[in-house]
Amino acid sequence: MIRSIVFPRRLGKYLVDLQPALDLFRALGFAPGNEWHEGPNHGIELLAPSGGVEFIAASDTPSVDVMVSVSDADAAWAIAKKRNVKIQKEIGDTPYGARLFEVEVSGLRIGFLASAKKPGDSHGLEGKFDGRGKRFALVVSRFNSFITERLLDGALQALRQCGISESHITIAHVPGAFEIPSTARQLAETRKYNAIICLGCLLRGGTLHYEVIANEVTRGVGQSAQETGVPHAFGVLTCDTLQQAIDRAGLKAGNKGFEAGLAAVEMASLRTAVANFAGTAMDGSR
Repeated sequence: MIRSIVFPRRLGKYLVDLQPALDLFRALGFAPGNEWHEGPNHGIELLAPSGGVEFIAASDTPSVDVMVSVSDADAAWAIAKKRNVKIQKEIGDTPYGARLFEVEVSGLRIGFLASAKKPGDSHGLEGKFDGRGKRFALVVSRFNSFITERLLDGALQALRQCGISESHITIAHVPGAFEIPSTARQLAETRKYNAIICLGCLLRGGTLHYEVIANEVTRGVGQSAQETGVPHAFGVLTCDTLQQAIDRAGLKAGNKGFEAGLAAVEMASLRTAVANFAGTAMDGSR
């Protein structure tokens, strides 16, 4: 029955008051959600992969307004320090073996916690939102550029927030969505890139052209990823109306280009983690 839980927080009177908190949460991998405007009021939702509610019985009031669980507290600490947020509690180990630090941004006190792992406890292999040292290529359709340029802006923002330098980013522009798979494959086959990000926009028309192109683009991108072994992030919008596309390019439904950028970074990191794990397993079996 419950789909999600949202705790609204007032961080100021103006949109600019939200910016420090938005920058920090986006840099840590939160995906953009719904955004609304009602007169002078603004609301911007940020989405985490999972969430929960914790109820506490204690004599003291919790020191933070929100606690964020992270896979790597030290990496999150480095991101927070880079953004010069106010540190309320330096990073350190807790009595129960976890890593914890607390910050204050836009008047909101936030704790970041990496839980201690019990012996034999494992959450499996996972990627990180850390793209430092990795290279990424973006293939962007010029058709419906009003939308695809905004998807490109979102993807570049995600890459920058994950630590990727401009010199490690290549952008290839193609005429339309149909040309995305072949260019993505050509870039992947160079073996110069850790992931490829595919961005485009298809709008349904009055003929079967939309279905034909959408199917071919999806098949082509997936086939390129499988046959080259290089992760491909799919940021090609397939919408019934222009308004749906606008909503998904930075308005009500977030920016799908930003989400594709984060997916590319995570998959590139996961690919490295899987390769390292496979090498360790093989060494241990000798």
